[in-house]
Amino acid sequence: MQHEKHSADSAEKATELQQELKDVVENGSVTTNNGRFVIHCLTIIGQIEGHYVLPGDNKTTKYEHMLPQLVAIEESRDIQGLLVLLNTVGGDIEAGLALAELIAGMSKPTVSLVLGGGHSIGVPLAVSAKRSFIAPSATMTIHPVRVNGLVLGVPQAFAHFQRMQERIIRFVTDHSDITHDRFTKLCMNTDEMTTDMGTVLDGKEAVSAGLIDEIGSLSDALCALHTMIENGR
Repeated sequence: MQHEKHSADSAEKATELQQELKDVVENGSVTTNNGRFVIHCLTIIGQIEGHYVLPGDNKTTKYEHMLPQLVAIEESRDIQGLLVLLNTVGGDIEAGLALAELIAGMSKPTVSLVLGGGHSIGVPLAVSAKRSFIAPSATMTIHPVRVNGLVLGVPQAFAHFQRMQERIIRFVTDHSDITHDRFTKLCMNTDEMTTDMGTVLDGKEAVSAGLIDEIGSLSDALCALHTMIENGR
C-alpha cells in the first residue's frame, strides 16, 4: 500500500512539474508553491501585442493570453500573491493599458520588478502593482504617444493623440508618486534622445522621480510580497 501511495505521489508531482514547464514555455508564467506562500510569477517581455499579430521573429507578450490569466489568478483560492517581471520595449497602448488596469484592480498583493527596461507602455504596467521595484541597471523610457500608419493632418487627429496621452499620464500619476507636470516634462524633453523626444531614467532616477517605489532585485520584491501577504492575513 505504501509503495502504491508513493508511486501515486510521484506521478502527481511529475504531472505538476510538466504543467509548470508547459506554463513557462507557452505563457511565460509559473506558480511557485515550495516557499512560504503560493506565488504566481507573470512575465511581460518584448513587445506588447495588441489587436494585430506581430511578425514571428518578434519576442511578444500576447495580451489576449494575459487577460484570462489575471482573472484566474484573482479568483484562485490557492494563489496568495502576484509577482510581475517586466522587460518590455512597449507596444500596443490599449492592450498595455488593459493589462495595467486589471493588475491595478486586483485585490491580492501585487509587486512589479523592472528588469532590463520598462519602455513606453511598460511604465503604466510597472506602476500598476501595489508596490514597484526596479533593478539598479534597468531603465525606464518615457516618451509621447507614437502611432504607425497613415495619420491625417487634421485637428481631430492631434486632439485624439492628446487625449490618449492624457489617459496614460493620468494612470501613471494615479498609481505612483510622480506629478502630472513632472511626467509631462519628461515626455516632452528634447535634449536627451537623438531624433526623438522623451527621457531615459535609470533605476535611481526612476525612484527619485517618484515613478518607482524602490530599487531592488528578486529577493527584495519577494520579501515585500511576503510581507504584504502576511499583513493581509
